[in-house]
Amino acid sequence: MKAELAQQRSLLELAELDAEQARLAHRAANLPEQQEYDTAHGEQRASADRLAALAIAIEDIDGQVKRLEAEIDGVRQREDRDRNLLDSGTVNPKQLEELQHELDTLQRRQASLEDSLLEVMERREQLAADQSEEQAKAEGLQANLTTAGHNRDEALAEIERVRGERAARREEIVAGLDPGLAQLYERQRAASGAGAARLLGRRCGACRIELDRGELARISAAPEDEVVRCPECQAILLRIDGAFR
Repeated sequence: MKAELAQQRSLLELAELDAEQARLAHRAANLPEQQEYDTAHGEQRASADRLAALAIAIEDIDGQVKRLEAEIDGVRQREDRDRNLLDSGTVNPKQLEELQHELDTLQRRQASLEDSLLEVMERREQLAADQSEEQAKAEGLQANLTTAGHNRDEALAEIERVRGERAARREEIVAGLDPGLAQLYERQRAASGAGAARLLGRRCGACRIELDRGELARISAAPEDEVVRCPECQAILLRIDGAFR
């Protein structure tokens, strides 16, 4: 196949554009900003889980408080009933002794329940403090997540902007290429990822393999408008020095 040197120069630019597009795609898939966002999101989720656990713990404590308060109220009501009986003067000596014994038992029970209630209330106070502290952390983590998301979106938008510019330039180049040359390039790019590459001394710029003397002699002897290919990877070898414009 023959191709004017200008066409080969365009082909080199096309190959470099495709390589840049591949790099941009790799960068978009491996953004540091995305990793920062994922880290911030994980920390935010962990904080939300801790808050949920604290809320459940406080709810459980509140249930214990209600139960203990109800028990204490029940004990007090029984105490009041027994004291009213004692004060009524209508009980016999045996009942009097039994009531006094029950009052002593009820007082001990009330003291025990009140101690338990105090412990539970202290536990609730600590949980509430932990909840407030975690809520403040969660707000900070949410702010970090929002910032990380903004940075990621900006980075992706810039990548897409550059990709759009390069895609437009690629269309211009392809439109100016000989159809047969463009088809050869596209077939080779689909097969190996590199449609064309510069010949760098004795080395193919696509597969980086050094060519033997016989191949180099054959390539050197070919006319400048002859389309030559790497014997190893089959990429179009571009014998171009300097810039491609």
